[in-house]
Amino acid sequence: MKLSDNQQDRAQKIIKILRKATISMTDPAVSQVARAFGKDPFLILISCLLSLRTKDTISLPISLKLFQLAKTPQELLVIPRIKLEKMIHSVGFYHQKARTLHAVCAALLERFDGKVPYTQAALLSLPGVGRKTANLVLAEAFGVPAICVDTHVHSISNRLGLVKTKTPEQTEMALQKILPKKNWIEYNPLLVKWGQHICVPVSPFCSRCALASLCPRIGVKKSR
Repeated sequence: MKLSDNQQDRAQKIIKILRKATISMTDPAVSQVARAFGKDPFLILISCLLSLRTKDTISLPISLKLFQLAKTPQELLVIPRIKLEKMIHSVGFYHQKARTLHAVCAALLERFDGKVPYTQAALLSLPGVGRKTANLVLAEAFGVPAICVDTHVHSISNRLGLVKTKTPEQTEMALQKILPKKNWIEYNPLLVKWGQHICVPVSPFCSRCALASLCPRIGVKKSR
């Protein structure tokens, strides 16, 4: 089905509004790590894995603490599993995440000479890496056009009526048809910031939303 020009134009208006509306908001955790460590692919990958199903306010301090001890696969791999679990115990599913971090480091050393690969297929071959993580690493670490669809991108894109999808992967495919590649990288951080402060999952702040005039509020049962 051919997309209407109006739909694509509305997406551009939304992005333009969010650029201004989010300028004073805190960047997502992964973006802060990228800025602090010079877009180091390994540290960005590890911070992505730690942030899965965990709030940025919890995962970011844990990532920064971990990076004081380990900034390479070799250094992280020598940290005993029990010690690593204690270091990251505040993040969700820390037992599994500790195993995943060690498995990823081993895979990087065994198959990629200790370097994080820069293709989606190679990233997806790493333990515990799904499309969301792979796309975020591609975008943040390598500047490769990719749309990272997390819970904020998925839910807000549907609320706005830009897409009508049931899964994050469907949302990614739909957004690729609506957004030009020049907007793919910025779309995630814009919606993550908006989702953390205004368009929250439950009872969003529609009364002070800069997108109110463009939003049909699909699926919103209660708002503030």
